[in-house]
Amino acid sequence: MATFETTLIVNKNDLDELNHVNNIRYVEWVQDVAKAHWQEKASTKIIKDYHWVMLSHYIEYKSSAFLNDVIKLKTYIINYKGATSTRIVEIYNDTDKLLAKSETTWCLINSETNRPARITPEIIDLF
Repeated sequence: MATFETTLIVNKNDLDELNHVNNIRYVEWVQDVAKAHWQEKASTKIIKDYHWVMLSHYIEYKSSAFLNDVIKLKTYIINYKGATSTRIVEIYNDTDKLLAKSETTWCLINSETNRPARITPEIIDLF
């Protein structure tokens, strides 16, 4: 399956009282990179017709990130079933040390009905 990557730089707003990246920020990054991957690959029509909601989320924290660290977010989908897909996000620092890894189950939603929608072959082929 296709991998999508992006980078960011840790800023002051990402830090907690211990001066490392707040755990909540990692979860936000997981959501942000999934959305960026979707928006890069899907057509305007598909984006208009569908959106994703998070059903379950597991994240394992391996190491800390700090102010001004360059962070690489890497994501890919490992499976599809009906209206759901499972996405992996790996978060690395600039030395390629794994900082966190998540596995999230997303549900495809029809934007008109707000109900789950079976993932079409057209969407599967994008990823």
